[in-house]
Amino acid sequence: MGRVSRRAFGVAAATTLSGLVTAGDSVAVPGARRVAGGPGGERAADGPGRERAGDGPGRERATSELRGMWLATVSNRDWPSRTGLTATQQRAELLKHLDTAVRRRLNAVIFQVRPTADALWPSPYEPWSQYLTGVQGKDPGWDPLGTAVEEAHARGLELHAWFNPYRIATHSDPTRLVATHPARKHPDWVVPYGGKLYYNPGLPVVRAFVQDAMLDAVRTYDIDAVHWDDYFYPYPVAGQVFDDEAAYAAHGAGFPSRAAWRRDNIDRLVRETAARIHEIRPATRFGISPFAVWRNAATDSRGSDTETGVQTYDDLYADTRKWVRERWIDYIVPQVYWNLGFAAADYAKLVPWWAAVTKGTGVRLYVGEALYKAGDPAQPPAWQDPAELSRHLTFGRNHAEVRGHVFFSAKEVGADRLGAMARVVADHYQRPATPVR
Repeated sequence: MGRVSRRAFGVAAATTLSGLVTAGDSVAVPGARRVAGGPGGERAADGPGRERAGDGPGRERATSELRGMWLATVSNRDWPSRTGLTATQQRAELLKHLDTAVRRRLNAVIFQVRPTADALWPSPYEPWSQYLTGVQGKDPGWDPLGTAVEEAHARGLELHAWFNPYRIATHSDPTRLVATHPARKHPDWVVPYGGKLYYNPGLPVVRAFVQDAMLDAVRTYDIDAVHWDDYFYPYPVAGQVFDDEAAYAAHGAGFPSRAAWRRDNIDRLVRETAARIHEIRPATRFGISPFAVWRNAATDSRGSDTETGVQTYDDLYADTRKWVRERWIDYIVPQVYWNLGFAAADYAKLVPWWAAVTKGTGVRLYVGEALYKAGDPAQPPAWQDPAELSRHLTFGRNHAEVRGHVFFSAKEVGADRLGAMARVVADHYQRPATPVR
């Protein structure tokens, strides 16, 4: 998720290592959730992995799939368009994005509400995000998350709240954080790395704190899902070391290696968060959108037939395959941000691999799509063809486990510079759809 949010921070590392051409309100009152789609009815099979509402007089058939878009706020990637807008202007821009989702016949918006250890709601744990007013900690005069939940549901859209667990800042200067920031109060929680600041995943107190900070939103709002992207331990930066030596010495006893200990730290975060979400609000789901390569087959025979320089298991210490197989999460959205036939990471090889991983687990598989690449002259020729993304959805329909797609990101969903999104809508989204639950 070039990409100023997830992908600019993350896949830049993958590009360097593998040579891939990839970029990377008023408070809503919690209430009954409304979901998108046409009239209800008894469900029947409608092609591989699909369901449809029962047919009848005057009844339009509705498929059952997730059609989502990411709405990124880090560095004002999608919203708000710049810092310092009035509350009225910010709200209008937000509603325009929700209206665009409806116009494109989507049914879910994944809204980034904790981009850098901050909040887009009045959090008792962390400061207001600087991306609203330009000043971290400054009250914007309204509640963006509360409004997003209320207005999304009013439009028949699901609202998935997107959090980044450990990233503190996209710079490395703690003094630039507001004085009341938890990272200022607890400098021992912080690790500078690659020109950025991170909370240390190896500290149990940090793991508990970031959960508390994120779960405050689950308690307060009727969000449809908690969503994480691909940042766990940071993407590797050549020549730099993530300094968790003291934490490893204090908490790493009994592990065969630091890598195994780091993976266990992230496993605990996932497992504990899942349990707490379902205790607080049982209907709220938990989904994760990782970099699409767990491990290359050359590294592990269980891995995918890919040749990427980054592998989540080895480099981010994120055992994404395990989380699915253990059923700790409700859905997974691998960022399959390459075209069909791309040699090092072929869409046509990664989607079947993830389909096999999720098969029989009950974990829903949605595919993350690189809409931002369509029409970008820096991308391979496949991305200059407005039909490339439509072919992705056609390919997915041959795999029963693929239950939807999510597009990065909102700005491109609206602008659609090549017409690739319009082609997807024309080819695949003519019928309404209810999100798969």
